[in-house]
Amino acid sequence: MTATPSPIRIFEPEGRAIPYVDEGQGPALVLIPGARLNVTYLGTLASVLVEEDFRVARIGSRRPVAGAAVTMHDLAQDVIDVMDHIALPDAWIGGHAFGTAVARTVALDHHDRVNGVLMLAADGPEPATAEAAQALETVFSDAADADILAAIPALAGEGADAQATWNILRQARDLEAAHVQLAAQSATPDAEWAVLEQSTPVLIIQGDDDRVTPPANGEALQAGAPHLVTTTLVPGGGHLFPATHPGETAAIIEDYLDWD
Repeated sequence: MTATPSPIRIFEPEGRAIPYVDEGQGPALVLIPGARLNVTYLGTLASVLVEEDFRVARIGSRRPVAGAAVTMHDLAQDVIDVMDHIALPDAWIGGHAFGTAVARTVALDHHDRVNGVLMLAADGPEPATAEAAQALETVFSDAADADILAAIPALAGEGADAQATWNILRQARDLEAAHVQLAAQSATPDAEWAVLEQSTPVLIIQGDDDRVTPPANGEALQAGAPHLVTTTLVPGGGHLFPATHPGETAAIIEDYLDWD
């Protein structure tokens, strides 16, 4: 019997509207979706982890408020405020792509609440290929379905089912959140979020066919902090591997946390 998906709830402290889903029982994980994506994007990964006896809280970006300035520290505080709201004292904090930037900021600003950082596709000095950068713009535009389907292999890997991937992205696209995310990153110096908290372990998972955040970025972070960082690859995974390879991704997380 298929479990009924948990509903998306909205927490509104001080007028902020922060979407979240909290499900499962056991060791706690927080998952933060990537830029321009809502919490449904990581839903299948969360479901697999819940079946493996984890508690998973997915926390999205607050809604934009006219005239309200926002920084990466504010987005990190949103995560902590939701954790307080759902009585989650500590957790592994993870995210995909832009979500990793928020997770790192949470670890820096609130390290006592963070058991570890889970980075699904790590940003770094190695840029996206031109093809992948263009594919991102196409997928998050009003392009025709045929153009989007043609762009998806550059994001999901050549072996991914383009139609199934587009079905996930179609409901997960959140262009309203993009305004908040871009403003927060633009308002915050890289040194305030892009470094690693020096007492917090980090697990980096990347697709070996990721052309947006290439695996070299994770390798660079590991080289700079080998005592903290563990890296591993999802074979055949592109940038969107948390959605296209949820079982493989969940298995890596479970194996690491059992070992850790």
